[in-house]
Amino acid sequence: MKKIFIITGEPSGDKLASKVIIKLKSLKQDIEYLCVGGEHLKAQGIKSIYNLNEITYLGFTQVLLNVFKIKNKINKAVEKIIEFNPDILFSVDSPDFTLRVAKKVKKINPNIKTIHFVAPQVWVWREHRTKQLKSFLDHILLLFPFEKKYFDKENIKTTFTGHPLLNEEENSKVDVSQIIKNSKKIISIYPGSRLSEITILMPILFKFIKMMNKKYKDLFFVFHSTTSHVRLIQDLVLKEELKNCGSISDEKIKLQILKSSLFAVAKSGTISLEICKAKIPSVIIYKMNSINFFIIKILVKVKFANIINIAAEEEIIPELLQSKCNSKNIFKVVDNLFTDKEALKKQISKSQEVIKNFKTRGSAEIASSVLINQF
Repeated sequence: MKKIFIITGEPSGDKLASKVIIKLKSLKQDIEYLCVGGEHLKAQGIKSIYNLNEITYLGFTQVLLNVFKIKNKINKAVEKIIEFNPDILFSVDSPDFTLRVAKKVKKINPNIKTIHFVAPQVWVWREHRTKQLKSFLDHILLLFPFEKKYFDKENIKTTFTGHPLLNEEENSKVDVSQIIKNSKKIISIYPGSRLSEITILMPILFKFIKMMNKKYKDLFFVFHSTTSHVRLIQDLVLKEELKNCGSISDEKIKLQILKSSLFAVAKSGTISLEICKAKIPSVIIYKMNSINFFIIKILVKVKFANIINIAAEEEIIPELLQSKCNSKNIFKVVDNLFTDKEALKKQISKSQEVIKNFKTRGSAEIASSVLINQF
């Protein structure tokens, strides 16, 4: 029986890996699995050697504070992988964790095929990493077509899979009429999935909502949250005494709310792709502690934070980052776009032009085919 060890470093990678495994299981049943994963891989009946929460850290400072814990988890993962002796080590995202494991494993057992999904963002920073990757990765699966040239320089095998968020089609409809009345115009807000992001962004967003309420009387603001933080956001909304706000965590309801929205205010991240896919105009915001921002500012070489803007090499979607991320600026951008219908249409049409290049026949199908071909 063939064996695959899957290693992820955070919930998004766990979810992405599970989509590939679901497809892989439909194509080939006689594979044994073991992983470092979370709820999504667990739902596929795959045992994790330890809890994913034990290695999920945000920002340079938190990583530094937990460096010995992370090192211990890397060594434990390597030990278990060598013991399991898989045909394939399938690493997904979180390169600072998963690729450290892959490098050690390859050095101990070069016969294990190493396949990595979601290429390290060498086009953002640390391009020199491509030379190092060649020594221990057999294949890289790419989300975006423009990434290929960076790995071609080192003759690293790559396959463009497309982004799974753009492949998914949601056909089921959820009735949201009891949540949002038809007379209300919805603004979807994405304050982030991590507590540190919520803590920083919520006070700014509340001030923005209060400014909007002074000018507009028919708006309803919906905070899109996770199951672990939805109650916290609901409590914060109650404390602010904002009557035209709500918070949701159900994925299907969130999708329907987004599709019914007039506009979206979103923390920088992959959610921007989902917003663009739904053809909803938006503004991107982000703020972090000063130390992390200072380090990133030195290292990062791209002009923009949003993948849509990076790919287009222009600011299609407004970005308000760090010092620019305040309630007055968010209000100003949103208010201006509300009164400029042509600008809204232009943002949607330009973003559609960009994301059509990120689509394929099916990301999970392509990724699973690459894995099967390694046996």
